[in-house]
Amino acid sequence: MSATHTSHTGSAKQHWAEGLTVFAAVILMLSGILDIFRGIMGIAEDDVFVTTRSYVFEFDLTGWGWIHLALGVVAVLVSLGLFRGAMWARVAGVAIAALIVIANFLSLPYYPVWSVVTIAFAGFVIWGLCVSRSDTASLR
Repeated sequence: MSATHTSHTGSAKQHWAEGLTVFAAVILMLSGILDIFRGIMGIAEDDVFVTTRSYVFEFDLTGWGWIHLALGVVAVLVSLGLFRGAMWARVAGVAIAALIVIANFLSLPYYPVWSVVTIAFAGFVIWGLCVSRSDTASLR
């Protein structure tokens, strides 16, 4: 009877791991698409962004647009790898989410509310990919 219980627990852990990975993939895909749009707005030098004076990390808006566009494209590609369950995508997902956090922290004065939202999304991606374990050998 305990063997059945152990098998059921392993199955539940595996479902949780798969669910968290899909959750992280969806959030990373969403963050990537939104970063692509943000990058396009920055490259077009849209009036949506706030201009601040005397910010320590002052960069050109077009440069920030290219950075966010590149991060968004890579995030979308990595999320596609996460949907396939690739281990490289899990590692790259944590790395790209960390870069998204850094980029959005540095661009806080240009678009503050959205930067905080994107930082929270990336935090959920990092949490989802680090908490779940997809290897079935350790679950048995």
